[in-house]
Amino acid sequence: MNDPVTVTQLRHQLNAFDPTRRRQALLALCDLADRGLIAVAPPAEVANMHCHTFFSFNAYGYSPTALAWLAREQGYKLMGIVDFDVLDGVDEFLEACERVGVRGSAGIETRLFLPEFATREINSPGEPGIAYHMGIGFSSSAIPASVQSIADDLRARAADRNRAIVARLNAYLDPVTIAYEADVLPLTPGGNATERHIVAAYVAAADRLADPVGFWADRLGLSRHRVEELRQDPAAFQTTVRSRLIKRGGVGYVPPDSGSFPRLEAFHQLIVACGALPCAAWLDGTSEGEQAMPELLDLWVGKGVVALNIIPDRNWNIADPDERRRKVQKLYEVVELACAYDLPLHVGTEMNAFGQKWVDDFAAPELAPVRQAFLDGAYFIYGHTLLQRHLGLGYQSPWAQAHWPTRRERNAFYTRVGRLAAPGPTTTARLRRLPPAPDPAAVLASLAES
Repeated sequence: MNDPVTVTQLRHQLNAFDPTRRRQALLALCDLADRGLIAVAPPAEVANMHCHTFFSFNAYGYSPTALAWLAREQGYKLMGIVDFDVLDGVDEFLEACERVGVRGSAGIETRLFLPEFATREINSPGEPGIAYHMGIGFSSSAIPASVQSIADDLRARAADRNRAIVARLNAYLDPVTIAYEADVLPLTPGGNATERHIVAAYVAAADRLADPVGFWADRLGLSRHRVEELRQDPAAFQTTVRSRLIKRGGVGYVPPDSGSFPRLEAFHQLIVACGALPCAAWLDGTSEGEQAMPELLDLWVGKGVVALNIIPDRNWNIADPDERRRKVQKLYEVVELACAYDLPLHVGTEMNAFGQKWVDDFAAPELAPVRQAFLDGAYFIYGHTLLQRHLGLGYQSPWAQAHWPTRRERNAFYTRVGRLAAPGPTTTARLRRLPPAPDPAAVLASLAES
């Protein structure tokens, strides 16, 4: 069973669209690891709390289960998933994390319209008033009936935007055309497609032509030689197709307006009803909106935001030394600002574009001043997730608000929980033996024993 080919096959099976096959593969790999037949790295103080799964788009094709196993095998102590517009992977991921002994969390991401910044670009390049925004710390894929319509609206809006993109591209790329339901949706297990799935479908359709290189050279405005070069790296080629055809300026680009995306208030209503946490997203501090970060944070916090998401790698891992210095300084400034606003940090690499890392380089000198804040934020969101999932006593609960009226006090408690609580059935059993609405000291004592 420890044959390298078999192990490779099991890793591949972790990404099967059939959830039963994914679970079977995980159990088999865990058994091999538990018996010492697969080498796994010891847990290290690193975290990637922002990994997209194949329920939206993961560049490596990873399922929620595969990401949990990746963390176990590579020794990542904390890992979280975030998917666009859906919560389909939450239960699977949290259950897999508990099985493999990884501190896990789960979230959702979407784009929304912020009328107060309608004339200013925020974190969606070239799109004033449009903001990427998140909910983190979900404890279940189940959605309360009271907000199910909001979740349905997110999925429907995404599908409508995709169909509009396909209609534009079919007109431009004819004779290469695709059908959204027949050619795009089968590329994702939950029917939640993204622009990257659309691009993959067009590339596959064009490959059936007698001269796909000539076709793409004409449609992309590139030389045959350049197209041939790009096609040597399928990931780079798909990125080029998406950039030239779907992003701003491309023929498939659908300009957003105030009705294209949900409002922040509705998205927050969904998040809070699920016992999760509204989380703002920061890009790099250079847009007009992000240059007014105190104003933006005042607005967000006033509407319920309690955390801030950062993608560290794009803010320091930059070849140009001058740009690197500028971006690193912006990173330090926003971390300091988040601390002043009592907003825990949620960091990760995304994994939804080719070439993005499995985990940030926490040993990078540029990250040394902010490393502890990154880790504190990861432990915080795991601590909230654990208590919300097993006791209904997460950050938003009346229990938490009664014991710790301020965000700073609550942040400290859930961060401590996250550090104390070893993931796995022993911790779960101890928590479930606690009485209803336990004293916080009893919670911490129970976790310390585990």
